[in-house]
Amino acid sequence: MNHQPQNSRPQVGASECVLSAMSGGVDSSVATMLLMEEGYKVQGVTMQLFDDTATSCLDDAEDARAVCGHLGIPHTVLDLRDSFSMWVIDPFCASYLSSETPNPCIYCNRHLKFAKLQKYRRQTAAQYVATGHYARRAFDPLTKTWQLLRATDHDKDQSYVLYHLTQEDLAHTLFPLGSLEKEQVRQLAAQHGFANAQKPESQDICFIPDGDYVAFIQERLMGPSKAVLAPGDIVDETGAVRGRHNGLIRYTIGQRKGLGIANPVPLYVKEKDPRHNRLVVAPHEGLMTSHVKLRDVNVISGNYRPRTTEVTVKLSYRQQPVAARIQLLDHREALVQLETPQVRPAPGQAVVAYVGEVVLAGGTVTL
Repeated sequence: MNHQPQNSRPQVGASECVLSAMSGGVDSSVATMLLMEEGYKVQGVTMQLFDDTATSCLDDAEDARAVCGHLGIPHTVLDLRDSFSMWVIDPFCASYLSSETPNPCIYCNRHLKFAKLQKYRRQTAAQYVATGHYARRAFDPLTKTWQLLRATDHDKDQSYVLYHLTQEDLAHTLFPLGSLEKEQVRQLAAQHGFANAQKPESQDICFIPDGDYVAFIQERLMGPSKAVLAPGDIVDETGAVRGRHNGLIRYTIGQRKGLGIANPVPLYVKEKDPRHNRLVVAPHEGLMTSHVKLRDVNVISGNYRPRTTEVTVKLSYRQQPVAARIQLLDHREALVQLETPQVRPAPGQAVVAYVGEVVLAGGTVTL
């Protein structure tokens, strides 16, 4: 990996057009306003992802439209309901049915916020797509590649959910909030009279607002596989039965609450065994691992070749990076060797590798 790249800002002219992805929230609203202040010609774009019966989706679109009206710029709604179903909801359900714990936000960023919006950008001859993500991009003149960097505010950094970006994506993407803190964003929104300045952040899966993903999957698939819904045994690492579970789909690796097991030492979910319909539990130390295997690995530079690199990795969105070595293997797979054992992330989750502030690569935890 080359030295830390220098930030590069494109030259802005009257012909520099930007499609600003607007969710109706304060982040994308302020990002749009900042682009206008920098001299870009901006158009707000909101993705319609749900049926019209989803009230929150309609409210969000109205909030985005109101901000665009306040700023005096055009606003477009793209009907992406079919694409959202295909690229986000269906893989989400399939992942749970395979005893994994998916991250639908990564699916959405990859296949809709970037793939679909970049396609729309090309159709409209705009130069950039902009989002309200807390992340930065920079150009490294030595390697002549774009780099994805962590946001200045590490507490809000969202580079973890953007590891899938390609060189083509980064060359045509702007992150106006990359150097700001959340409180600054809210202050800017209030100063400019945005009605959504204090709008709370969404905490749940957007298409399952009540959080009952099991009921959602059952209704969606009209009764999924009995292997993940049927009750079964909870066993410890020796194979001894310690209780009963209510269907493997209801549990995730590392879970402690809801097991219904009385034990002197707290027990956690270590493994889901769909073949035998068993939930394996262990004390906290039983969750620790020194290596994690990944599939579907993307290297930001586009230069995917088998090699080993010293990095730090995030094993989950909220975790601070920890020291590791990543070994890129054939077939877009990788092995992450941790310097200090950590709680093993659940299959289906993402692990992202960094060199300093720069995102090197990321992939999905495999079984």
